[in-house]
Amino acid sequence: MHPFSYTRVSDTAEALNAGRRGGRYIAGGTTLVDLMRETVERPGALVDISALPLREVTVTKSGGLRIGALVTMTEAAAHPKVHALYPVVSQALELSASPQLRNMATIGGNIMQRTRCTYFRDVSAACNKRDPGSGCAAREGFNRTHAILGTSDDCVATHPSDVAVAFAALEATVHLLGPDGERRVPFADFLLRPGSTPQREQALRKGELITGVEIPALPRPLKSGYLKVRDRQSYEFALTSAAVALHVRGGVIREAKVAAGGVGTVPWKLSAFEQHLVGERPSESLWAAAAEKAADGARPLDHNRFKVELLKRTVARQLRIVGGTK
Repeated sequence: MHPFSYTRVSDTAEALNAGRRGGRYIAGGTTLVDLMRETVERPGALVDISALPLREVTVTKSGGLRIGALVTMTEAAAHPKVHALYPVVSQALELSASPQLRNMATIGGNIMQRTRCTYFRDVSAACNKRDPGSGCAAREGFNRTHAILGTSDDCVATHPSDVAVAFAALEATVHLLGPDGERRVPFADFLLRPGSTPQREQALRKGELITGVEIPALPRPLKSGYLKVRDRQSYEFALTSAAVALHVRGGVIREAKVAAGGVGTVPWKLSAFEQHLVGERPSESLWAAAAEKAADGARPLDHNRFKVELLKRTVARQLRIVGGTK
């Protein structure tokens, strides 16, 4: 681990001042500290924001939900409002990491976490995300867990967060505070596809701080849930996952929100897929037909071709669980 300075701040003004000078924000530290130990990350200054007042979960005036950036994963998953209004979020959090990590990790840190690509974490391997211009060892290496959607010639790493998939499905908004004031960024625009600049992963400006994530009000009744397929049942990242929320009234799907995880360089919002569902009646044939579109645009690699069919089955199964059949 390389030398660094450490500052603990007690208010947002102090945090922003330190961030403007190049300090890296840290709260639970469950990702950044690991990367520093492996010398993948080498920040010169850490700014501890864990004492900031960003730990509330509140219902918005419009009926949505705002989760403070420093709410832990455990707190968010267990919160009565999160559990009642958006079970897909609770389930995604409960299926993430280990209990010990969930007790430490925060919502803001979770969506900021970096890929678990083994080549990214091996400083001897070529990785454009870690060392721009060096190449992507995963493309020709062992790429079983890598992305099949949203990839580029420069990067095929998946985004590891489960709750980010739920946020993408629900079309959440990220609240930011920076030297130039507050702004909001749609979740779909916050996490960036690699393109030719895989080292740039979020739409953050210098010194900006995540203050919360807001889920919009959605029509009721709303049924939602999260399904995660992985190699083992404990402490494992997704091979594929599906976050589904459906508003069904009068036996017809009025609104559908669907996103996939474990397969994209970012949580993969299935917008065209959603349009296929709206206006239809829930049925086994609908789920099967819709699921065939889930992997549209996929570019599988040598070792992860199985993800194309697995994604279709994962989405179909979760549609069946949330929407039922007749």
